[in-house]
Amino acid sequence: MPQKKFENKVEVIKYKVLRELARAIWEDHDPFTVFNDIAGSVIKKGEPPMSCCIYKDRAIVADRMRMGIGEYHGHNDTIQVVDIACDECPKAGYMVTDLCRGCLAHNCREACPRDAIAIDERGHSHIDKSRCVECGRCSQACQYGAIINLQRPCEKVCPTGAIHMAETGEAVVDQEKCIVCGQCVYHCPFGAPNDISAIVKVIRQIKANDGRKVYAIVAPAVSAQFPGGTTEQVYTAIKKVGFDEVVEVAKGADETARTEAAELLEKGFLTTSCCPAFVEYIHVKFPELDKYVSHTLSPMAYTGKAIKEADPNAVVVFIGPCMAKKYERKKDCSKDYIDHVLTFFELQALFDSKGIVLSELEPTDLQDGSSFGRAYCKSGGVAASVAQAVKEMGREDFEVKPVICNGIEECKAALMKAKAGRLDGNIIEGMCCPDGCMRGMGTLVNKQNSMKFVTDYAASAQKKTIFD
Repeated sequence: MPQKKFENKVEVIKYKVLRELARAIWEDHDPFTVFNDIAGSVIKKGEPPMSCCIYKDRAIVADRMRMGIGEYHGHNDTIQVVDIACDECPKAGYMVTDLCRGCLAHNCREACPRDAIAIDERGHSHIDKSRCVECGRCSQACQYGAIINLQRPCEKVCPTGAIHMAETGEAVVDQEKCIVCGQCVYHCPFGAPNDISAIVKVIRQIKANDGRKVYAIVAPAVSAQFPGGTTEQVYTAIKKVGFDEVVEVAKGADETARTEAAELLEKGFLTTSCCPAFVEYIHVKFPELDKYVSHTLSPMAYTGKAIKEADPNAVVVFIGPCMAKKYERKKDCSKDYIDHVLTFFELQALFDSKGIVLSELEPTDLQDGSSFGRAYCKSGGVAASVAQAVKEMGREDFEVKPVICNGIEECKAALMKAKAGRLDGNIIEGMCCPDGCMRGMGTLVNKQNSMKFVTDYAASAQKKTIFD
């Protein structure tokens, strides 16, 4: 059975908005004058509305277009909430469901330390929210599982508590706490949180024809994407969109491995720098460990740096699986090297806006990075590359003892041990997305056997060593 490109209707709507917006820009339309046309093509008259009415649906499309243009009502923070799309989910907390049997024991009431459980005339339990402290003892005590902890999906998945309910009911992001991991964007069933897009800016730069070459630098996680074609056909498609050159970010990953290995040898303990969400997580939740964060640039930044040094007028566009890279691009470590960031999700909209069919294209073989650089995108890939670099530097006397963190919970556990001085390791490979970048929040539906595609892609590299 052919694989889907998108997982649910939220992603389909977001994709259609980006695709139609891209088409309008290719055709030289001012996006502010075609709001209604695009909204009408995405939300068609006569179809069942997704909210209260078709007019609200189309208003939401208009706000999604603003995100695609690169600014949402005057703000350009990487993750923002389209407030009219937010369903204003009920306030999180413990609640009694219809499963309550009105039992004789009423263990829930007996377990409550604040006398917050009331019993009605039918014997059913109710929680007095003015007394409840959300300790959860009532839920643990109920033998029918009738009391649940209702959490907003966005709040539930946020690892830093950066998203919460505003006084007016809709979700709002605390930008000081946000690490741009994209979990809220991915998990909201109404698609209210969104990542700002550079798709319009990139198209305009390609069309500018101002003598500046536009480079697409592509993350190795591309090998686990785009079910409709091979990785080599994707590279051809990127050129067909209008990019002048395509470069593997695996090239920069090799430089990151070499530099991070030298830094590890010098300092003795590090946390990796390639995942910007992990770096921000340390800043927000474990600031006392900031001093251990590697100063090495990310593969994205090193690849952009090499291009800018060779061609100072170059426009460099990173294409990858990660929303957090959009935030990293603005930081001092990357802002001089990266001009724009697109996700694979946005790249699919670009392909379709120009009617590009991957399976019909000839392949373009790139050999910029090593097999280790290409494997950077999977959990354990960074640690393996650093260990290989140390070996190639002739430091057989130094044992690289990596702690590989597969997802944000494992990152948290490792950092807590490091904080307490109980970590058995000298380098923490932190990746906020389970399985690594190939499962990033800016991906399409992953290919079946994604790990196999990444492994095969790494093996196909002609360069087999970090210093090759």
